Amino acid sequence: MIIFVAMKKVQTNIRHLRKLKGLTQEQFANEVNITRSRVSSYEEGRSEPSIAFLITISEYFKLPIDVLVKNDLSYSKESSFIEIGNQRVLFPITVDNEEENLIEIIPTEASAGYLLGYNDPEYIEQLQRIKLPFLPVGKHRAFPIKGDSMHPMKDGSYVVAQFIESINDVKNGVSYIVVTKNDGITYKRVYNKLEENNTLLLVPDNKNYETYNIPVSEIVELWEFTCSINTQEYDERDLKISSIATMLTQLGVELKSLAKLE
Repeated sequence: MIIFVAMKKVQTNIRHLRKLKGLTQEQFANEVNITRSRVSSYEEGRSEPSIAFLITISEYFKLPIDVLVKNDLSYSKESSFIEIGNQRVLFPITVDNEEENLIEIIPTEASAGYLLGYNDPEYIEQLQRIKLPFLPVGKHRAFPIKGDSMHPMKDGSYVVAQFIESINDVKNGVSYIVVTKNDGITYKRVYNKLEENNTLLLVPDNKNYETYNIPVSEIVELWEFTCSINTQEYDERDLKISSIATMLTQLGVELKSLAKLE
């Protein structure tokens, strides 16, 4: 049964990825050096692709074989993948029934595991999701903040931030959620030092904390600050994920109301 499900995903994925590239079956067949009838056979599930062919299409689409076999890519777009080295990694984009981006909320108790699950669709799938219609176009996620290095936010606040595809797009002096291999999630003001020493300078607003440089090789993800909600006025027992979602949703309503008054 597991093998059947995996092959079902492969045939769907081959067809979808081919169409993403705007190729006909014949054009794709020429690209990967097989006959059009074989492409048709794979996409319709009349035959199973060999390991050799899975390697071929893995190299062609620049996607790991496990992404092709384990994931249903039928809702993915070109923007659903991140370039890492000479391959692309599936970036879990969640959409609602109207195909609008939803925001995943990273719970405080699960933030330590984010580094292991950030690119795992199963990890992302189990997160609470909300929609904030006032946000600009782009992929957003809500992160819990620990410590008090970034005034006025305190421990337990949430930052909603937009995913940044290229480290070259960093804006000096803007605050970012920075996900690193060694430290996991941190929130700091960032300065571009790529030309000087191939690092980003992370600067806390609270002067009791030191600034420090992060090598580019250590950076896993960058998320640019969009909005935040301070939770220190709430009782800790009330700060469940459902109430955080409600607060963020209400924040969206409030911001929309303010916009109408301008």
